[in-house]
Amino acid sequence: MFPKETTWNISFAGCGFLGVYHIGVASCLREHAPFLVANATHIYGASAGALTATALVTGACLGEAGANIIEVSKEARKRFLGPLHPSFNLVKTIRGCLLKTLPADCHEHASGRLGISLTRVSDGENVIITHFNSKEELIQANVCSTFIPVYCGLIPPSLQGVRYVDGGISDNLPLYELKNTITVSPFSGESDICPQDSSTNIHELRVTNTSIQFNLRNLYRLSKALFPPEPLVLREMCKQGYRDGLRFLRRNGLLNRPNPLLALPPSQPPAPEDADAGEGAVAMERTAGKDHLPPPREDHILEHLPSRLNEALLEAPKLA
Repeated sequence: MFPKETTWNISFAGCGFLGVYHIGVASCLREHAPFLVANATHIYGASAGALTATALVTGACLGEAGANIIEVSKEARKRFLGPLHPSFNLVKTIRGCLLKTLPADCHEHASGRLGISLTRVSDGENVIITHFNSKEELIQANVCSTFIPVYCGLIPPSLQGVRYVDGGISDNLPLYELKNTITVSPFSGESDICPQDSSTNIHELRVTNTSIQFNLRNLYRLSKALFPPEPLVLREMCKQGYRDGLRFLRRNGLLNRPNPLLALPPSQPPAPEDADAGEGAVAMERTAGKDHLPPPREDHILEHLPSRLNEALLEAPKLA
């Protein structure tokens, strides 16, 4: 059981385009356990995780944030080199999305409660920024936390006169070591909220504080973090995030009211791993279909997601 009488934090791992998984988790927490978000002492995030953490703390529309990820992924996939194409400016895109979705007083809600992981260029040390003087400063902190050298450009952005790059390089899961931190990651491993793969492999990678089980499905997920998968796969990842969030709440007795999803019959055991890593996309869809909720009833999840995100997810297969 989660110790409700103590203080707690929430931490979202960096994961690139897989950030739509975080949106699914955040939507679940906001709907089924709003006190868990509202009363968290701090909510941390690195890279893409910082974007979801920012949306949660500031009360921004998670539906719009999730729809933005799907739209950006779709735009990246249109180009020959994907997000590496010269005409695709990820930094500009992220800034534009944040300007549109964050409220004018977002920095007031974020200061002292939101923690964004950054990597200082001068010495490579990790810095957690928790105070923001304006909306622009909060947006710039997110830009710095998501800036991957070379991938996003050659000149690192600066915040308060100091240059920073992707926070995931130095600490991809802030404060993971504290027992009262609820950790969220789209990679199966030791995080509190993460996919549950059926691999019997006990080996684990520890990538800048993020636990990643060594299996084919995680290798596939890693390959799609920087090069977005098909919209249909993103849709399944978002739904899986919602399911994994529900599983965490149910396991720890944190659900605050009955929900029709909880009455669904137990899931079937996940299918064995595919031998061919090249079939990663198929593996992801199989995982999403068999993990915890039977496929025929899985679309109930969409009914509980924010309407804007629901709309984007329903349109996703048509955009592939």
